[in-house]
Amino acid sequence: MRDHRVTEGRPNPLGVTLDDEGANFALFSAHAEKVEVCLFDSHDGRETHRITLPEYSDEVFHGHIAGIEPGMLYGYRVHGPYSPRDGMRFNPNKLLLDPYARAHRGELQWRPEIFGYKLGARTRDLTFDARDSAPFVPKCVVMPNPPLRTDRPPKPRTPWERTVLYEMSVRGFTRRHPAVPEEERGTFCGIGHPAAIDYLKSLGVSAVEWLPIHAWVDDSYLLEKGLRNYWGYNSIGFFAADPRLFVPDRWLDLADVVDDYHRAGLEVILDVVYNHTAEGNELGPTLSFRGIDNLSYYKLVPGKPRYYINDTGTGNTVDLTHPRVLQMVADSLRYWAEVIGVDGFRFDLATILCRLDTGFSESSGFLQTCLQDPTLAEAKLIAEPWDCGPGGYQVGQFLPGWAEWNDRFRDCTRAFWKGDDGAARTLAARITGSADLFDRRGRKPWASVNFITAHDGFTLNDVVSYNDKHNEANGEDNRDGHSHNLSWHHGHEGPTDDPAIVELRERQKRNMLATLLFAQGTPMLTAGDEFGRTQGGNNNAYCQDNEISWVDWALPGAEPGSSLLAFTRRLLEIRRSLPLLHRGRFLGTAYDAERDLSELRWVSPAGVDLTPEQWNDDHMHCFGLVIDGRAQESNVPRPGADATLLWVLNAYHDAVEFNLPEAPGGSHWCCLLDTNNPTPDTLPVLQAGETYLVTGRSTLLFALEANGDTGRVLGELKEKLVHADA
Repeated sequence: MRDHRVTEGRPNPLGVTLDDEGANFALFSAHAEKVEVCLFDSHDGRETHRITLPEYSDEVFHGHIAGIEPGMLYGYRVHGPYSPRDGMRFNPNKLLLDPYARAHRGELQWRPEIFGYKLGARTRDLTFDARDSAPFVPKCVVMPNPPLRTDRPPKPRTPWERTVLYEMSVRGFTRRHPAVPEEERGTFCGIGHPAAIDYLKSLGVSAVEWLPIHAWVDDSYLLEKGLRNYWGYNSIGFFAADPRLFVPDRWLDLADVVDDYHRAGLEVILDVVYNHTAEGNELGPTLSFRGIDNLSYYKLVPGKPRYYINDTGTGNTVDLTHPRVLQMVADSLRYWAEVIGVDGFRFDLATILCRLDTGFSESSGFLQTCLQDPTLAEAKLIAEPWDCGPGGYQVGQFLPGWAEWNDRFRDCTRAFWKGDDGAARTLAARITGSADLFDRRGRKPWASVNFITAHDGFTLNDVVSYNDKHNEANGEDNRDGHSHNLSWHHGHEGPTDDPAIVELRERQKRNMLATLLFAQGTPMLTAGDEFGRTQGGNNNAYCQDNEISWVDWALPGAEPGSSLLAFTRRLLEIRRSLPLLHRGRFLGTAYDAERDLSELRWVSPAGVDLTPEQWNDDHMHCFGLVIDGRAQESNVPRPGADATLLWVLNAYHDAVEFNLPEAPGGSHWCCLLDTNNPTPDTLPVLQAGETYLVTGRSTLLFALEANGDTGRVLGELKEKLVHADA
């Protein structure tokens, strides 16, 4: 037997901190009466020791226990009042996960023992349950203190205006990847495999955005139907990566995977869920926070603290107005940024984190913490700016320095290419950076994270292949998921061999990808859209940890997937090469106020400026915009000053004759891209004033050639495109 001598230890830092003699344990609870550390045999899971933490300082129970070593398993039992009607749910019979644990082992078993009350009791009578939950819940793992690394590669620190995000599931990205060893597929080893990293690098994106990797719980109702929580938006530990994302019995330092991405010039963004936990509503299990200090960790209904405020739609809401809970979130973010080395975070239902009693507020402790913390101030911070509570939709309202998911870009783009009346007017604001939402307080176009698809909803292939959702596999009679998808099957629901429909669908995919990657703002691609991944019309595949959701790597090796992939790479090369497509300022901003120079012209198919009457015509489906990149008589350098671009968008069902407009500084337009002809043999050059027949439902990008001189930027790009086509 080990000698686990106990001394008072320290209240900081929270969690478990190893030293030469053992480890310090520190757990915050403002309302508990006693905390016990339980140690478990790593082989058979038996509880071997139960040790009371001897000291209580500043609402932290703490103690030093000798003989603690890396790899040992532990959990907490917390004593205190059990009075659900008063918001007190202490039950020492329930083994609890340490909120600061950096690793979990084991899987939750949905048994009656994991509930703090007797399962099946009347909802008015939550009788105290004395059964032990320890055999059925995950355990915490004592991890070595993070090593001091001096040889890590530098973070890429890609400027926001050059950032292209790629949203992916750690599990789904390599689960079917033939170049990844089978035992590594669907794990961190899999996404760290050279085949995965090389693909991302060759595609041309600058950052990956991993769906949640924090330890999460599979919902009982899903397991009963043979399903799993695939997306991971059900966190139970904010410092621990989910065990199922590791190769069993193989040690992996996640920081090494992040380092490999950095060596490839790729940033890593984590999708994080701090707004709720997997403990659910008042009838949920007692796994961690609820049993440690329910009154502190969760927002409870005023006057009825038995019940939880549910602004998240998941049963509970984490209370970031409490200073210790806010500290936990900030400590978690710093851990992932400093120790693991990630470059930023995308916050699920971010408005929840900023919600005070009066609603969403810039004065929230969370936003102020992110603003003043030196580590978080340098990270890329992305908000999902909505929640289910009152006043929860806050697109454009986050502080300067933040980027935000812009769902209006998604909806406007889909509506325009579907051919909806009046959509051209709304799309114009979206493709120029959504200045109506973000041009305030010095914010830049990159604050708008533009996307057409995301993990939640149709894939790009399914946007053009289905009118309706097909979520029958989810076991909810197709009632789940959004019904308003702004999608269009183009004449047939689902897969078809009709060549006309297939050709139109492929062109529409190219149209939407081009719209995404040529628009001002930060584009986000969803994994597999670049070669036509499908979910069979399922627009809510959160529970499909199977072929429905996993990326199918057979697609990019065959038509039409390989052609779409080549086209996407072409788009990314054009965006990367032409600074006018990723400006650091909103289009139309005058560099010289006295001259009031504008960089943007909206033109009709006649090649002249659009009139107010044309803008107000709901039946206008074809227009162009000229982005003027000429060097001005100013000492201020202008990005992309040797390129002027004409972008033509035609959502009309038939061909349109488009007169190429006159533009100062050049006489010829070179067609860099036409979605009707994605792999041209040559790049056609036409004189200003000539007519170009724009195919129905297509988009084109032209660059102005300055009287025979292509300019350095354009010349280099043309060489790359011609070489790529060859």
